[in-house]
Amino acid sequence: MDLSNIKMIATDMDGTLLNSNHEVSALFLELFKKIKKHNILFVAASGRPFYSITEKLNSIKKDIIIVAENGGIVVKNESVLISTPLKRDNLYKIESVINSQNHIHPIFCTKSKAYFKHSSNSHIKLLTEYYPNFTLIDGIDDIEEDIIKIALYDSIDSGKHIYPLFKQFENEFKIKISGKNWVDISDELANKGHALELLQNTYNISKEETLVFGDYNNDIEMLKLASYSFAMANAHQNVKDISNFETKSNDDFGVEYILEKIIKAKEGLIT
Repeated sequence: MDLSNIKMIATDMDGTLLNSNHEVSALFLELFKKIKKHNILFVAASGRPFYSITEKLNSIKKDIIIVAENGGIVVKNESVLISTPLKRDNLYKIESVINSQNHIHPIFCTKSKAYFKHSSNSHIKLLTEYYPNFTLIDGIDDIEEDIIKIALYDSIDSGKHIYPLFKQFENEFKIKISGKNWVDISDELANKGHALELLQNTYNISKEETLVFGDYNNDIEMLKLASYSFAMANAHQNVKDISNFETKSNDDFGVEYILEKIIKAKEGLIT
């Protein structure tokens, strides 16, 4: 495995770069300094909103590209490279299904904040870990901004209790199980793979020069665009099946372990 030619690294956040306490390690921030010296483009790609990713990576936010809301928005240094909002007229049938199910807690995501329904009041503490900037609403007509993504939370199993209800809309939206408790609804073009492909084309970086880390189904499109695709040890089996390599778990510094190998490979070229 020759990592000396890597020009772009993209990583998921939860379950990948972040540990199980949703923390970025001090080791990663030290390694990032060396990654930056080698002029490697670093991409943080997450289902999280833009402002949540910048909160987690505040000290390096000006030095990276942020792919937020599963590719619904891509930002470099406050400049928006991609924005793929949901078409408002199509959302009322989604909202109708949500309103018919008491166990579903929706988050309507815009660039600047999230909108929770008043009926999710009991889950606000949990939801704010992912969406710290929020406003309570009664329905989508209360939202004036473009809605980039709808995240649906179920406390038990999103694959069993949410996805089957919304599968019927897959010809109109991207419906993705993005975690054990989450289903995300986005525009059809809003996925991490579409965002990564645009960055590869923009910066003239090939599949062979790209390295990607991921752990869940919403990472699959971008993992397929990298010759060096790494599934975390804690990854969903679907991710392991399509990845070319595996690293340690997110709680065992799996991303940092590979970053150290990249740095050593790059320094081997220099010395």
